[in-house]
Amino acid sequence: MLLHRTDAGKQLLDELNFHVDRQIAEHLAAGMDREEARKAAMRSFGDPGLVREQARATWNWHTLEKLGRDLKYGIRTLLRSPGFAVVSVLVMALGLGATTSLFTMVRAILLRPLPFRDPGKLVMLYEHFRENQSGDGFNAVAPGDYRDWRSQTHGFEDMAAMRGYGGILSGVHSELPEVVQSAGGSANLFPLLGVTPAYGRIFTEAEDQPKGEPVVLLTWSLFQRRFAGDPSILGKRIHLDTVPTTVVGVLPEWFTYPDARIQFWMPYAQTFAPEDYGIHDGHQSKVVARLKPGVSVGAAAREVSTLQYQIHLANASKPVAEDVWSRPMIDDVVKDVRTPLLVLLSAVGCMLLIACLNLSNLLVARAAARRKEVAIRGALGGSRLVLIREQMTESLLICLAGGGLGLLLSLASTRWLATHWRNLPRADAVHVDAWVFAFALGLVVATALLAGLVPAISSTGKDSLAALRESSRSIGGSVSRARLRKVMLTAEIALTVTLLAAAGLLFRSFVRLRTADLGCRIDHVLTMKFGLPEIQYDTREKVLLFHQSLLERVRRLPGVRGAALVSTAPGTGPNGDRVFTIVEKPAPSSSLQYDAMTLSADPQYFSVMQIPLLRGRVFTEHERLHNDHYVIVSKQFVNQYLAGDDPIGKHIRDGWDGNVETYEIIGEVGDTVYDVTKPVSATMYFPILSGIPNRTSEATIVVYTSVDPLAISLPVQQQISALEPELPVYNALTMDQILGKTTASQGFAANLLLAFAAISLLLAGVGLYGVLSYLVTQRMSEMGIRIALGAQRSEVMRVVLVDGLKPVLFGAVAGLAGAAVAGSLIRSMLYGASPYDPLVIAAMIACLLATAVGACLIPAWRASHVDPMQALRSE
Repeated sequence: MLLHRTDAGKQLLDELNFHVDRQIAEHLAAGMDREEARKAAMRSFGDPGLVREQARATWNWHTLEKLGRDLKYGIRTLLRSPGFAVVSVLVMALGLGATTSLFTMVRAILLRPLPFRDPGKLVMLYEHFRENQSGDGFNAVAPGDYRDWRSQTHGFEDMAAMRGYGGILSGVHSELPEVVQSAGGSANLFPLLGVTPAYGRIFTEAEDQPKGEPVVLLTWSLFQRRFAGDPSILGKRIHLDTVPTTVVGVLPEWFTYPDARIQFWMPYAQTFAPEDYGIHDGHQSKVVARLKPGVSVGAAAREVSTLQYQIHLANASKPVAEDVWSRPMIDDVVKDVRTPLLVLLSAVGCMLLIACLNLSNLLVARAAARRKEVAIRGALGGSRLVLIREQMTESLLICLAGGGLGLLLSLASTRWLATHWRNLPRADAVHVDAWVFAFALGLVVATALLAGLVPAISSTGKDSLAALRESSRSIGGSVSRARLRKVMLTAEIALTVTLLAAAGLLFRSFVRLRTADLGCRIDHVLTMKFGLPEIQYDTREKVLLFHQSLLERVRRLPGVRGAALVSTAPGTGPNGDRVFTIVEKPAPSSSLQYDAMTLSADPQYFSVMQIPLLRGRVFTEHERLHNDHYVIVSKQFVNQYLAGDDPIGKHIRDGWDGNVETYEIIGEVGDTVYDVTKPVSATMYFPILSGIPNRTSEATIVVYTSVDPLAISLPVQQQISALEPELPVYNALTMDQILGKTTASQGFAANLLLAFAAISLLLAGVGLYGVLSYLVTQRMSEMGIRIALGAQRSEVMRVVLVDGLKPVLFGAVAGLAGAAVAGSLIRSMLYGASPYDPLVIAAMIACLLATAVGACLIPAWRASHVDPMQALRSE
């Protein structure tokens, strides 16, 4: 019937005419003349149009027909005001597109399960030191602890271990060597996760031993990039750190856990020296466990924690944790981006609300201009529900068009976010699917209701008929409607203040990070890392000879003012820490042992990097090889462990590889920052010229230049190649680049939030301009009368400005509460900035007020320059 509704309508009309004609015939038979008979028939039968509508309402396709009429009416109405339609669609496209894009990111990264077998039962286990309040409390696991947990507890179905590892990859066909990021995984790791190799097999238990057969699993990216996706690489040998290693398998393309930068996997046990595989005080591993059916996380973790406390008691003199903490594997993967993603999602949610309020304001203004039309339609029989439905259809059409355009924007922006967000976990899982389309459609409907319902109800109220009594040349508009627009504008301003405050705090934090004092020279410094293969450089003399030869060569290069060696350059992250004792000042208890970051440096490092010497002296050329029992400590070390004492001459007892040795403190230097997002760490510097293979093989050369540091990069690499042709270098960066790389994630989030806040500020300015322009138009006659009666134009301008800025001030005050809430939510993302920083909030409000004044000036100027005679004639 839906496809033949025209024929059905004609049949209905014919039937109605038939019944009317029958009634007329009966009246004629009763003696009435034809005109009286027709009138009597019409009186008894009723209005044919109304009867026809009542009959059509019983047809099953009538609702669709009404919807079609409403859509046609809405499209025609919007086409009559193309400027209004384009602005409205663009406003909603910005809000809907940004919200859909962030939802796509949040769903893919935070909400979608991990691509492993039964991922809800996977948990990560960590050690926890009860009296160590630094960090988040989740500490890496020692290999000996993991082995005891796996063999002596029964709450988990199985446990597996892994740890980060790095190595030099070289081929057998003259391929260039490269330093690649890799990992070590226990033989049961991949079965526990439910991962099957795309080619070949996984490790065996026999291979997962410290002296097992050297084997390797390639990741898909390395398999494609280095070996052109050729399966014949299986069973062949490649060189890892010059050790011939057999390729036994290739992992599937989707497997990028825990980091997409990992290029290959080795057996977990082979990443340790045999004597270190069972230690309980070397915390370098991560442990993943799978719950047994019917066993809760709490019960299983408590069993492991009880065992860990026994291990702690058995090793009371060593840094062995007392407890075990757990968290879901998904939380462990996304821990660094959860807060930034939720903050950004909240920000675009606020921006969408601002866009909805803006559209509501535009619809209220549009309804004010159409009051007579609405009143006439109501007077002709249109019910209030029909009028509301028609106006809601306009809102729906605007939101549908904005949603379609916004979806296209979200596709591009989502791809851009996933590509440019540095170190984004699960970036490969970010894509648009049916859930995203469903969310976008639901969002369109919700925003259409939110933006259109209030204006529709407001414009079809009881006072709508009053428009018919107004002058035909007056725009008019009720005071209540003007008040409604001001209320919505106040809410819009409050949301904008909240967004501006959060963006200002994050940006201030980022600026502090970017300009942080690392405690050393930044300008004209090049850094470059390398690692000597321990199989070739297996004695102190060999390592020392390479280091000395390299320094001599680099220092002779043109443009080089100084060069030195250090294990890790400032700003590149911690180098690892060691537990020690101070002979003259023992720790108060075994559970509160001293701990400090350890570095190795050559004698000229402190002068090249301008790290001030505060007391004592630095290393000399005599502190080399076995004459290396000297140490330099940082200012934070002295403040933390030797407060009030002179550190010079004190002795540190340190255990390395099980050998306890004593070192004399010969100097105190200034603090350097190795992670700008964290407090300064106590640091110990040991002589890198000791040449100890296990401790000084990996080093960073820092070069202070009189020219562009990057111009020295290639000559330095050539000097390294001249000494060791097969030795690759990596992380060739200037200190400025290191600082930029370290703060890239914080800067990315801060800039995104700042962009959202700027768009919201623009929307608020446009909304304010629209409200004030509407009010000025509404009061044009009043302004003309004021000027005609002698009011100064400056006074009229002041009245309009005050009227426009009142909702701004009210919104700013309300927004301060939102700013306080936002500051507390992003506290963990701030560095060196208070979440209630008054300077930031004052600056953001000043920015808002400046925008508001700019938005108010044009309507105010127009009101003050109205021609009184023209305004009066319009009435």
